[in-house]
Amino acid sequence: MPLSASTPDGGALQFRGLILDFAGVLTANPLPVHRAWCASEGLDEGAWRSTLNDDPAGRRLYAALEIGEIDQVAWNKGTAALLGPHVDPTNLMGRAWSGVPVARRMVALARAAREAGLKLALLSNSFGLNPFNPYRHTGIWDLFDVHVVSELVGMAKPDPAIYELTVSQLGLSPDDCVFVDDHAVNLPPAADLGITTVHAQDEESAVARLEVLLGISAVLAA
Repeated sequence: MPLSASTPDGGALQFRGLILDFAGVLTANPLPVHRAWCASEGLDEGAWRSTLNDDPAGRRLYAALEIGEIDQVAWNKGTAALLGPHVDPTNLMGRAWSGVPVARRMVALARAAREAGLKLALLSNSFGLNPFNPYRHTGIWDLFDVHVVSELVGMAKPDPAIYELTVSQLGLSPDDCVFVDDHAVNLPPAADLGITTVHAQDEESAVARLEVLLGISAVLAA
């Protein structure tokens, strides 16, 4: 049964599906953990972010990982070499990411949505799945009815086709769904399809917005 919430003009919003990004939505902000990890490896604290985002070779490696052109082991090897000759490639992704905590209130919101009858989809640009599986590591995988991981489907956000695929796998129409992502660039293609979007700039405000949209409350376990 769809959930409903009132709009400011007194109309009704009804939703049957909730689509959630992973990093920065279902997890806490990873930047502090990555900075601490870099320091522990004898690197500049910003090395992880700059290598993945600013170094052209690093961007190419990550883009290839996201759509499954290379696996996590190959990415670990290539990225470790970019970070520095002393950086061990063994389980590099796992070592950098394993300390990132789950976003407990967002997970509670997702559980409440599922209990209320919404279908849930995970829509994530992949980190690779082996040897480190971030979705299993954080314990969120089994929350979802549908898993759309870019590595497994050969395309990544913000490609409009990945949103179409997600909605199709949910068995819903775009206007049945709400999508949450921490990267603003990933939202317009979803909105263009008719999906309601929420920009997760921080966990508290994103959960509060979803509580209003969906008419549910995120309750943390004692």
